[in-house]
Amino acid sequence: MASDKPRILHNNRDMVWSLVPLVLFCVLIAGIASQCTFSPGGPTSGPIPSFDVDAALKYDAQDLPFPVRKPETPEGWTPNSGSRSIVSGDGGGDSSTVGFITEAGRYIQLTQSNAAETVLVPFVAGGPRTATGTEDVAGHSWIVYGGEGVEPIWVSDFGDVRLLVTGSASPEAFEQLTTAAADAPILAA
Repeated sequence: MASDKPRILHNNRDMVWSLVPLVLFCVLIAGIASQCTFSPGGPTSGPIPSFDVDAALKYDAQDLPFPVRKPETPEGWTPNSGSRSIVSGDGGGDSSTVGFITEAGRYIQLTQSNAAETVLVPFVAGGPRTATGTEDVAGHSWIVYGGEGVEPIWVSDFGDVRLLVTGSASPEAFEQLTTAAADAPILAA
């Protein structure tokens, strides 16, 4: 019967050699599952998902109890997402959100809702926010909710609907989308 080395003779090299097969096995499984890639130049942008913003907003206009606008976005912007949500709480309501990738590759979204601003802003932000100023764009006053380390939120009351814009895009993109949304035609229900 073979005897083991005395415990005093075990060292870090023995531990490394025992872990090598485990690491190789993990790399093999990750490679088979295609969950690992090697990119020496850093991350690269993938394709932008396609989203039919016209069809989504037309559907929302037929189903939601508030007027839905279809903004004309600048050339080079790509619609990439959309959703509908129920904003819960006192003053809550329905919401329709569409997102875009700007020509500069930044995300910006437009949310339209009949929920009160005091409920809608924390719903979209994922927590409470404090108003930090206002912006006057396209004849409407937009209340800005900002702060350090958070994406800005611009919201304006259009009577029976609140329009909210947020994302990582530039202030110029915010002005472009708020102008487009304010001037947008209301879709037929």
